[in-house]
Amino acid sequence: MTPIEDLSDYHWLISEQAAPWIDRAAGAGDQTTLSLVAALRRDLSATRAHLVVEQAALRQRGLRKFAAADRMFFTARALEQATDEGLAAYKAARFASASAVADLCCGIGGDLLSLAARGPATGVDRDPIMAILANANCQAVTGEADGRAKNAGLAGATDVVAADVESFDLSEFSAWHIDPDRRPGGRRTTRVELHEPGPEFIDRALAAVPQGAIKLAPAATLPPHWEPMAEQEWISRDGECRQLVCWFGELAQHPGARRATIVDDRGQCLRTIHGQQQDPPLARALAEYIYEPDAAILAAGLSGVLAAEHRLAAIAPGVAYFTSDALVTDPALACFRIEEVLPLDIRKLRQTLRARNIGRLEIKKRVVDVTPEKLRRDLRLSGSESATLLIAPLAGRPTAMLAQRVSMR
Repeated sequence: MTPIEDLSDYHWLISEQAAPWIDRAAGAGDQTTLSLVAALRRDLSATRAHLVVEQAALRQRGLRKFAAADRMFFTARALEQATDEGLAAYKAARFASASAVADLCCGIGGDLLSLAARGPATGVDRDPIMAILANANCQAVTGEADGRAKNAGLAGATDVVAADVESFDLSEFSAWHIDPDRRPGGRRTTRVELHEPGPEFIDRALAAVPQGAIKLAPAATLPPHWEPMAEQEWISRDGECRQLVCWFGELAQHPGARRATIVDDRGQCLRTIHGQQQDPPLARALAEYIYEPDAAILAAGLSGVLAAEHRLAAIAPGVAYFTSDALVTDPALACFRIEEVLPLDIRKLRQTLRARNIGRLEIKKRVVDVTPEKLRRDLRLSGSESATLLIAPLAGRPTAMLAQRVSMR
């Protein structure tokens, strides 16, 4: 990408003058990026030609996160890091509708758009490019040139400020949300003390305005002094744990507790549980069904709570597969009916799968050192039937459980 020496190219990118060029790039079909840039270079600078082509591609990718992506503006990294609109809507619903909220480190505005849909919100980012794009994205939703909501798009006035969040005055706000930079040195880290801004700033923000929410990676570990105050909520969608949110002050419904929540594409809560970590009981033998907890449940360490609720037992110590003869319907659990239990032996597995005419095989594993892709190649699958292979230790030996997924719909 051609280096950007000033902000004028980004101001141009969000202007009406750039729109026809972005549309042209979006409609280029199978034309290669190189030839498209070359064609645009007849009328645009190298920088603007690259920005236009990149923006057209990012808008297409952005549709997976934002319904209005074809009118929004992104950078590759900011799009990757942005909260999708479903998760953002779920999070924003916890903030009081009449309160003014500051969205710190707002990026391109993934969370800001949903916060503004429930009331007045201000986005803050130290990167002036992010501030330009976030403001443009708010305008794309509202349809108002000044970024202030006067129609059904956003519920409250929205502003975006290019500023260092560590010097930003929170005194006029009732609550705040922050997405600290997890790649301050260029490499992603789950160590909160290495984030920018770090725990010292967040402690000061909490002292000034106790109602705060911190977006973190699911594998992040909190500073010990946050644990009694924060409600930690792991949120998943489509089977993937997307983020950990730490709620403070009045935003924390259960301070000191853990919560796991599953949402749909619209941000509607399908299932949520809260509690403390506990070990599930151990099964004496495999039953008819195997259950796998959702990724948010696993990340939150709440598998034991879920198992206790449904009277499920773990198939082995430290293995997050549960078993029962009862058919349990719960969005937090994937269900499999066991058809055959086999030793983890390639030859035996190959013979069994061939005899059952299985050519499509979902491979899932726990604890056992197996690479599913390599195992699939070694099994040399052929056939018209499908199945799931669950691999885990049983009685201390690697074991393969051939099963069928049970639909919960």
